[in-house]
Amino acid sequence: MSLVEARDLYRLYDTPQGTAVALQGLSLDVREGELLVVFGPSGSGKTTLLRILAALDRPTAGSVRVAAHDLRTLRGRGLLEYRSRTLGYADQHYNRALAPELNARELVGLRLALHGERERDARAQALLERIGLRDRADAFPHELSGGQQQRIAVAAALAHRPQLFIADEPTGELDAANAREIYDLIRTLSRDAGATTILVSHDPRAAEIADRVVQIRDGRVSAEDGAAVVNRGGWVRVPGLEEGTRVRGSIDLEPTAQAATRPAAPTGGDVVARVSGVAKAYGVQHVFSSVSLDVAAGAVTAITGRSGSGKSTLLHMLAGLDVPDAGAVEVLGRDVAQLDATQRALLRREHVGVVTQGGDLVPFLTAQETVEVALELRGLPVDGAVAALAAVGLEELAGQRVARLSLGERQRVAVARALAARPAILIADEPTARLDEENARAVGVLFAALARETGTAIVCATHDPALIEHASVELPLATLAG
Repeated sequence: MSLVEARDLYRLYDTPQGTAVALQGLSLDVREGELLVVFGPSGSGKTTLLRILAALDRPTAGSVRVAAHDLRTLRGRGLLEYRSRTLGYADQHYNRALAPELNARELVGLRLALHGERERDARAQALLERIGLRDRADAFPHELSGGQQQRIAVAAALAHRPQLFIADEPTGELDAANAREIYDLIRTLSRDAGATTILVSHDPRAAEIADRVVQIRDGRVSAEDGAAVVNRGGWVRVPGLEEGTRVRGSIDLEPTAQAATRPAAPTGGDVVARVSGVAKAYGVQHVFSSVSLDVAAGAVTAITGRSGSGKSTLLHMLAGLDVPDAGAVEVLGRDVAQLDATQRALLRREHVGVVTQGGDLVPFLTAQETVEVALELRGLPVDGAVAALAAVGLEELAGQRVARLSLGERQRVAVARALAARPAILIADEPTARLDEENARAVGVLFAALARETGTAIVCATHDPALIEHASVELPLATLAG
């Protein structure tokens, strides 16, 4: 029996350039208790589908039912009941979903408390034990690593045993080890809760936990279980064959495209930024100590390391958004710790570009207006906005409002916004976390070309092999400590 039934879904948006089509005739059934993984390129309609299933948006045409709820007509109290009881939701930005004033136990039990459940503390404690965080029950979000925060977010979304659990890119900001833990956790906890699960991802490893895989492209389901999957035990799962079927044959393991060659590191390039013996802690939480590195002009530097190792903290210091407890961070010869907040802001405005993950974009501005505002604030001509959007493949969506862009498209707008000003140093924190492999590689190529042609120093914190392969140098954070 199907818990989710979507028939001929269309979602149209009006734009200054005309009508944009996010979904065009998508149909999908998801069985009760099934774990469905949805793949698709950026802008294919995945996020629009999830928003409709979460009753955050309505289709322009077509029908959609979840657990006997007609989501086209759901209103008022019925809508609130659906979102609070039938639905569980976890997205990529787990850090923003966790209230900073609540500890781990309170976060996991929050939905139960809102429902008036008497056994909420016991249920929360049991879930914390299941996810290996029993000893962190009293910890606040800022005291937890990224992987721990996402485990809390998943447990909180499933604590009330929803009928439908939606996970939107839940591992986009995590390293491979933490991503594997989250996938296992989603499968285990959703099974325990009896939830039907829809997981959207760009990560092929997500297929390892799936009962079924579908591909979405151009607003419709384009393929189902369309590729063989090798699981951790070494077995190959081939579409159309019963589990346990033995076949004899051969597999072509030749790559479909030649791997990119890493650009040679520039020699003799000017040092744009220098980190010398830097240490940082937040209260009792030690982040790192004695970190040193030089950032050269004309190079793409990839800072790698496990989630929670301090990559983002290091980038924040290079951008003047934070200062070290010890040591020095120099950007263009200026020690950021010796500058006040206003002086650091001026340094960013004049010389530093920061690529965010798109969460800070103003939803009612168009993509072009977003880039133009950034240029205007820097006192630069705004006529470079369209070219910057074209460089990240968004020229046709320049007039689209940010609120109507997919998560991946928003991230590319954030890249364009930072690139448009041609800064001396560009800081990018997980710039491809929401992008499919094709778009991630395109960003890597773009970064490499910008560094080579303009001399911009680009520093990325990343887990993404598609971006790392285009870096001039990869620096694991653990090797930078003296």
